[in-house]
Amino acid sequence: MTTDQLSATFAALADPTRRAILARLSTGEASVNELAEPFPVSLQAVSKHLKVLERAGLISRSRTAQWRPCRLEAAPLGEVSDWVERYRRFWEGGFDRMEQHLAELRKGEKDD
Repeated sequence: MTTDQLSATFAALADPTRRAILARLSTGEASVNELAEPFPVSLQAVSKHLKVLERAGLISRSRTAQWRPCRLEAAPLGEVSDWVERYRRFWEGGFDRMEQHLAELRKGEKDD
């Protein structure tokens, strides 16, 4: 079964370890060992997280001699941003309506 890109991205972002890995990669390439360093889990567990991120298109890996760096691929995060942006406008509109309603209530209190 295949999933759409947005679903795969959200699934990958659902785990705090994977989000931390992406945050680290936002500062530049890193090896699996470098990425695993801050986590109290095995190298194998970090490798599994990297596979999830790679399948979601959020990271890529290359090979330079013995070094196999991972790098952030931000395009799928752009899709998430676009999707969230549509709802942000909705939320802000709701807050604007609530603010207007509260202003009307306050005005009614002053008139009494």
